[in-house]
Amino acid sequence: MRSIRTAPFFFLVPLLVVGQTFEVASIKPSAPIPQMQTSAGTSSDAAMVRYSALSLKRYLGMAYGLKNYEISAPDWMASENWDIAAKLPEGASSKQIPEMLAALLRDRFQIRMHRETKDLPVYGLIAGNRGLTIKESPEPVGESVGQNSTVRVTGSGGRITVTYGDDSYRTIGDNKIEGKKLSMAIIADTLAQYADRPVLDITGLKGRYDFIMEFAPEDFRVMVLRASIANGVTLPPDALRLIDGAPADTLFTAVEKLGLKLEPRKAPIGILVIDGALRLPREN
Repeated sequence: MRSIRTAPFFFLVPLLVVGQTFEVASIKPSAPIPQMQTSAGTSSDAAMVRYSALSLKRYLGMAYGLKNYEISAPDWMASENWDIAAKLPEGASSKQIPEMLAALLRDRFQIRMHRETKDLPVYGLIAGNRGLTIKESPEPVGESVGQNSTVRVTGSGGRITVTYGDDSYRTIGDNKIEGKKLSMAIIADTLAQYADRPVLDITGLKGRYDFIMEFAPEDFRVMVLRASIANGVTLPPDALRLIDGAPADTLFTAVEKLGLKLEPRKAPIGILVIDGALRLPREN
């Protein structure tokens, strides 16, 4: 059995952030969201950044670049939503927004936290027994793709595209997931967005691959809803009822068609543990 290795956690999450802060910011409870509607999101321009209907746990994930399973926090941090509007200091770049958000959360909610490593359930991405059907890209790709290159996210018409440089990208929408020139590590990260636990690449494959995973519309919709839950989004009851009784193996079946497999395992995962916080933020 191949071992699963993870990066040292202290390189991933600096708890003490020193740098820019928002000039002014307000944090207010979110208005109730009608059933069968979701209204969470973010927007920003050169002067302001606005977040709506996101939980404190989601905000922490955005601030520290962590996924939902990488944060251990009280239940109320995932169930109570907040709206944030903040003014950016002159000359600030979008890359500085996460550290400014982290500073705002620590100050207003008086968050105390520490890091630790826990053995958690994961899926290991492995090669299937019947051989790969996924297509290896014949074109050379720079070594920095997905690592040191600039990652850009764009979206329109319900489609989201993440580009990594050197024509490497992944697109999600229209009931399919498409990738071009992607490493197995990036493919594993893509699959993790729709799984109920982390997905770690243990294929040992070093190439870059092109693929398309297509789904029935109802299956794709359920996958998106489950991904929302896995990422800490609180869905209305009617949306949750759509998931009840829906097949749980849609993603697994699609992965197997690529000649790959998701195998349940355990692995050490770095966790941000919230020791305490104010349930209501300090005054704006």
